[in-house]
Amino acid sequence: MKKLIYFAVALTLLSFGVASCNKYLDQAPDGKISLEDVWSDYDKTMYYLNNCYASLPQKGVRYFFWERGPVVWCDDAYDGDDLDVNWAPSARLYNGDASANSHPIIDAAGLMDHPEGNYWSKYFARIRNCAMFIKYADPEIVGSTSEYNRWIAEAKLLRAYYYAELLSWFGCGLPLIDEPYSYTDDFSQVKRSSYYEVVQFIIKDCDAALACAELPWRITSGSEAFRVTKALACAIKSRMSVFAASPLYNEGQNHWAEAASINKQALADLEAHGYELYNKVNIPATWGHANAHLPNTYAQLYNEYFCNSMAWSDAPADKETIYQLPGGGNVAHIDCMGAMMGYKTGTCPTQELVDAYETDNGETVLDLSKPYLDEETHLKPNYNTANKVYNPQDPYAHRDPRFYATIYYNGSKRYCSWGSAAGNISFENKGQQSGYYGTRTIATWARWEKNGEIHEQPEPNTGWKLTDRTPTRSGYFERKFAHPNSGNNLQPGAAYHKDYRLAEVILNYAEAAFESGDENTARQMMNRVRARVGMPAIPASVTGEALRQRIHNERRVEFALEGQRYFDVRRWHKPGEDLRTTDHYKTAAYITCHVDANNNVTGYTYDRTTIHELQCYTSKYLTVAIPLTEVNNMKAVTGENWQNPGWE
Repeated sequence: MKKLIYFAVALTLLSFGVASCNKYLDQAPDGKISLEDVWSDYDKTMYYLNNCYASLPQKGVRYFFWERGPVVWCDDAYDGDDLDVNWAPSARLYNGDASANSHPIIDAAGLMDHPEGNYWSKYFARIRNCAMFIKYADPEIVGSTSEYNRWIAEAKLLRAYYYAELLSWFGCGLPLIDEPYSYTDDFSQVKRSSYYEVVQFIIKDCDAALACAELPWRITSGSEAFRVTKALACAIKSRMSVFAASPLYNEGQNHWAEAASINKQALADLEAHGYELYNKVNIPATWGHANAHLPNTYAQLYNEYFCNSMAWSDAPADKETIYQLPGGGNVAHIDCMGAMMGYKTGTCPTQELVDAYETDNGETVLDLSKPYLDEETHLKPNYNTANKVYNPQDPYAHRDPRFYATIYYNGSKRYCSWGSAAGNISFENKGQQSGYYGTRTIATWARWEKNGEIHEQPEPNTGWKLTDRTPTRSGYFERKFAHPNSGNNLQPGAAYHKDYRLAEVILNYAEAAFESGDENTARQMMNRVRARVGMPAIPASVTGEALRQRIHNERRVEFALEGQRYFDVRRWHKPGEDLRTTDHYKTAAYITCHVDANNNVTGYTYDRTTIHELQCYTSKYLTVAIPLTEVNNMKAVTGENWQNPGWE
């Protein structure tokens, strides 16, 4: 009896030009057909490869209703929607409402039509699809040897991509599907390979893709948008080699020298094929304009980079992005500041993230060996005594240019059409009505003082408030992905999420070099990323544990609000440790605005306060629970409990 296969090519993939045959993507695949029919027909074989692409994530703001997922599930930011949608992923995680039977990261799939979540099931389904394609695609039916070779390379690289995503979320050994399982196979013999063995399998697939002469290094035509490339193979190897060497996953083995070697080669190959850091302002009429309120060219180029998608071109302005995903881009009026349309703010960067930005003389603000005297609540910062520039009562002066490109803070400015009136106590923006088109001062203060009398009232639009989705929960707003021209009257197209980029490979190399004993290379790599934004080099006097702390902090700053921090913090822990020093509490700036008799602002006083005590910091949250139904199925078949620690 012939086995039947169901095709479900996602509509979002209709723009994926496979083998220059976009005309076929306008046609729906057949309903039920035999596998023999698939492999005996060129078009259906092509459709099957398309289906291998069908579970690519979108990331960015697509985790749930313009929520940034891992960005707000770690200490980088707080989700301002946690009260309004208290059944959604962020609120559930913050409250510790997670189990193997119902985990918010997994359950996010399908909530309000958002695509993330359900990772275990959908990624293994695609891994099997890839294995099927690799085994059964017929070169004679494909016809062109060149086309066949490229298709096989793509299937192997997609398999590597999905395995990398599984390892990132679940952090455990997995079964390796080199040969596709049949429904008649004896699943009692299925075994899990170790984390390291899975990474080696990923690297093997990536190496096969790199060895394919027909697979390009860069997509140069919109007709092939989102197809995978050799550059992605390098980037996946870079990331996963570092993950395999990290304390949470290395099972007591030292893989850092191997990771350093892999990253050295990956970086060399990428640069040899035209990848480089984004290093100039390409649209000065927008990002260099006074109304952008970006203080220097370094802040301008950094913000410009994240507000634009990589072009499908052989000579793109953006040569840094290695792979962008088909979605996930920012929508400023619901992921920047709610006052622009009187709606929701979304991602609120934490005080902890702001503390991570150095001053422009290259000194850290906090003593990284013990950043907070109260290690969990973070209300007592342990300032770096060597930093003579930083002033806690003028905290946003003289900071790393990436700070100004990434975060809106008290006293910063934005030019746009505002969807709400400033209000009577918006002292910085007197008289500005709804629909006002111009510059407004971002005022994130929580209360105001006049003639010695304190008024517990926040600035009505952008002030600090714990019970409203429009103001800020943390004293800060996100600006990293917000186009300077976006506002109540204009929403420029959102940039695609940059899933892999060259700066990550460079900093992966820095970390692996350091951990394998090559501190000079570690500093050189860090300094390349820092030089791009005009930050001073890490001096040779910074060594040992102090250098490790600077490497970790550099990653936090460079990848702020991109989702990396969630996974970095976890992999840097050892099995059984918890996240109490990073993820137990999140803190906010608590600011008092001082005004004179005429309601003119005379200054501000800066303090800190707790946003929320989180319950997602215990050791089990180092990994995501494997869905209970999957665990029960495998236990029934193999006799082994596959569940991650703490989720039993």
